[in-house]
Amino acid sequence: MIQNPSELNRKISDAVEKIPAFPKSVQKLLQLTRDINSQPKDLVSVIETDPVMTVKILKVLNSAYYNWPNKITSINRSVVYLGVNTIKNLALSIAAIGVLPKENKAGFDIQRYLLHSLTVAGVAKRLCAKVGAGTDPMDCHIAGLLHDFGKVVFAQFMPEEWAAALALSRESAIPLYLAEQKAIGVDHAAVGAMLAEKWQFPNALAESIRLHHDGENCNSPMSACVFAANQIGKRLAAAPDDSNVEELPPAVAAHCGGDLDELLDTLGDLSKAVEEARVFSQIGAAS
Repeated sequence: MIQNPSELNRKISDAVEKIPAFPKSVQKLLQLTRDINSQPKDLVSVIETDPVMTVKILKVLNSAYYNWPNKITSINRSVVYLGVNTIKNLALSIAAIGVLPKENKAGFDIQRYLLHSLTVAGVAKRLCAKVGAGTDPMDCHIAGLLHDFGKVVFAQFMPEEWAAALALSRESAIPLYLAEQKAIGVDHAAVGAMLAEKWQFPNALAESIRLHHDGENCNSPMSACVFAANQIGKRLAAAPDDSNVEELPPAVAAHCGGDLDELLDTLGDLSKAVEEARVFSQIGAAS
């Protein structure tokens, strides 16, 4: 563990600063998602100004997963086929994949990380739509997508410290976030929240990332949805280095309307969400 708090703060801050920002097109896309007056054509025009984003979206849409009878050749047509929300989710997922490092010194399994994160994003959005309470399902999707990004920061810029946390987690059979607190002095949830703040996401979204292992303090529908979606996601597609599924604390269960088994019954068949996450992670990472 880094003993000096000021040294730890400096090292964490430096690591977070080294993670690149989302492209300007994605930042504009996020603005549009919060503008009730935005039109589908606005979304299309923003994506089409980013040729890399356009190519990646079309590659996913023309994969065997969707199996359209005719090839989709434009973002405008993709909106007609799949709707605005699906294209927004896909664009944000591709953007998040785009800022991931191709390699890391800790040997962190980026592919499994992506599968879990994309699964949690889909479940969080679906759960939020059922819970309601004025929370934007799109914000829940983003929070689910980014909830474990602190692990990427550790793997890329603090690999030795994180390796010690991983070893402690395995040897002591304790959750990874607790091992990180002991071995490093801070966990990936706190670092992920710092990154969300750097990217200027709403405070409630950053807070839901910070609390995704602290269910007792989940006092908002968004934080509760992300906590629950993370546990459901670990059941469906285990997170790398962290497959321990926790029961929902009373605060989370109250917001979401039941325990894990009840939520799984409410949400229904999630196999399509997992398969979609698998396709997005494989194609997005290879693009």
